Amino acid sequence: MDLGNHSSVTEFILAGLSEQPELQLPLFLLLLGIYMATVVGNLGMITLIGLSAHLHTPMYYFLSSLSFIDLCHSTVITPKMLVNFVTEKNIIYSECITQLYFFLVFAIAECHMLAAMAYDRYVAICRPLLYNVIMSYHLCFWLIMGVYILGIIGSTIHTSFMLRLSLCKTNVINHYFCDLFPLLELSCSSTYISELLVLILSAFNILTPVLTIFASYIFIIASTLRIRSTEGRCKAFRTCSSHISAVAVFFGSAAFMYLQPSSVSSMDQGKVSSVFYTTVVPMLNPLIYSLRNKDVKFALKKILDRKLCS
Repeated sequence: MDLGNHSSVTEFILAGLSEQPELQLPLFLLLLGIYMATVVGNLGMITLIGLSAHLHTPMYYFLSSLSFIDLCHSTVITPKMLVNFVTEKNIIYSECITQLYFFLVFAIAECHMLAAMAYDRYVAICRPLLYNVIMSYHLCFWLIMGVYILGIIGSTIHTSFMLRLSLCKTNVINHYFCDLFPLLELSCSSTYISELLVLILSAFNILTPVLTIFASYIFIIASTLRIRSTEGRCKAFRTCSSHISAVAVFFGSAAFMYLQPSSVSSMDQGKVSSVFYTTVVPMLNPLIYSLRNKDVKFALKKILDRKLCS
C-alpha cells in the first residue's frame, strides 16, 4: 500500500481491552452478549416504532433515529473488537482510518440527537397546545438531517488532520479500536494543532448539546412545578426520566475521555470510559426507553398479542 506522507506504518496492532490471558474469554463472552442485546434491542425498537401507528410521533421519530445511531455506533467498534479476541489483533491503516471516521460520525451525531430529543421534550411539556405545530414533520426532518451533517463535518475535519500526520513511533495502538488520542500518540510529527482541534470540537460537540439539554430542562422543571396536580407533575418528570438517564451515562463517559489533554488522560482509564459510550450505552438506550415507557410496552404487547392470535 502506498501511503505517501501519511504514515510509514501500513499495519497496526490493537492492544485490546486487557492483555491478561485469563480475562480474554470472559470479556469476549460478555461483549458478545452485550452486542447481541444491542442489535436485538435497537432493531426491535426501530421495527416496533415503524409498525405501531400510535408511535408515529416526533418523540418516537427521534427515538427511532437514536436507535439507528446506537446500532451503527456499536457495529463500527464491537465486531472488530470481538474478532480480535480470537485472531491476531491486526488492522491495516486504511481500515483504521475508516473505523475512526465512522465512529466519529455516529458519536457526534448521538451527542446532537440527544439535544434534539431534549428540545422535543421541552416543546411537549412547555408548549403542549402548539406541539403539533412546532414539531412538524419538516422541522423533525431537518433536525435529524442537521444531526447527521454535524457528525459528518466533525468527523471529516478530525480525519483530515489525522491523515496529515506521520504515524511512525510504533505500530501498537494502546486501545481496542482506532480512536483519536491513541493514534495521536503514534505521531512522529507535531500533534499540537490536532490536539487543540480535538479539544475545541469536543467542547463544541459535547458542551453545546449539554447546554441545550440543560436549558431545556430548566424550562421543563419550571413548567412542571406550575402543574397543580401531583399526578401531572409525576407524569411530566416520568416522561423525561429516560432521556435524562441516557444523557448522563453517554455525556459523562464521553466528557471524561475527550475534554482533557491527552497528556493528562490515562489510556487505561480511557478504555474503561470508552466501553461505556461505544458498547454499553447503545445496549442500555433501548432498555431505558422501553422498560420505562408505557406507550412502548403497550405497542409491544399489542404486536405480540397479534402474532399469538394469528
